[in-house]
Amino acid sequence: MHKRHLLVAAAAALVAGTLPAAAQTFPSRPVTMIIPFAAGGPTDVVARIVAESMSKALGQAIVIENVAGAGGTTGSTRLTTAQPDGHTIMIGHTGTHAASVALYPNLRYHPVNDFSPIGLVNTNAILLTAKKTLPPNTLAEFVAWLKANERTANNAHAGIGSVSHTTCLLLHAIIGVKPQSVPYRGTGPAMNDLVAGQVDYLCDQVVNVAPQVRAGTIKAFAVAQQTRNAALPDVPTTAEAGLPAYQVVVWNAMLAPKGTPEPVIAKLNEALRTALADPNVKARLTELGADLPEASLATPAGLRAFLEAEIAKWTPVIRAAGVTASN
Repeated sequence: MHKRHLLVAAAAALVAGTLPAAAQTFPSRPVTMIIPFAAGGPTDVVARIVAESMSKALGQAIVIENVAGAGGTTGSTRLTTAQPDGHTIMIGHTGTHAASVALYPNLRYHPVNDFSPIGLVNTNAILLTAKKTLPPNTLAEFVAWLKANERTANNAHAGIGSVSHTTCLLLHAIIGVKPQSVPYRGTGPAMNDLVAGQVDYLCDQVVNVAPQVRAGTIKAFAVAQQTRNAALPDVPTTAEAGLPAYQVVVWNAMLAPKGTPEPVIAKLNEALRTALADPNVKARLTELGADLPEASLATPAGLRAFLEAEIAKWTPVIRAAGVTASN
């Protein structure tokens, strides 16, 4: 029995000896988490909640670095140049790692091939909202109104390639309309003008629009997912409201540079899953209107397959709309 224990120990030492040094000691210093958007946005807020819990699991601080620009592609490109040792990771989202393929002709990275997936962090429901004085009061009435007023209706969004832009592109494709598009430098200014009645409607994450809906300053027609959202339980789903084809959620995903050792990815994934199981994290994300991912998507393999499916989903929608952006 003693000899068997020695053999097992020797084998373990041999395996450990074949791993990169970084993998054996990871994390040996604070981890930098790139957020490819400005501080205070929905991705930044979610990332900080998750990072706080992950740092406890890893035994090292996670330092947030906001690298905004070009619809999040600047920060994403920054990760591709980082050392693949796990000490620099990022939170990407629907725009940076799915819609970007069709939106940016000169995109300097591939959302799947140039990264090491860690796991899906969360999904966010999309809410179709409108200014308070818009005549329709239901989704069915809004669809009819939009078809009848296609030439004069205007859709506010946070800029080409933003979530509020691409998710409304999908809505327009389903309905078969091409209304006017009004870009803003962020969701904040777009929401301000929606509340003021300067624009007609906005598609955006529940995290961003729930406070205005609760305050009664804007209308909410439907949430574009299969179940009602906990943050706005009185708002019907698109299926309940008569437009079941409009099912779309946006998401945040955690990634590392390509070539990051698998044992390091495993440690990061374990810390992510530990954070998502933390009751405090779950409560805070739910309060924001965010949903936790299915267990299969909170894994490296699950996220890789998910990203490939999302690219395949968004590419034809964006190309059919004829929209491109520069980076």
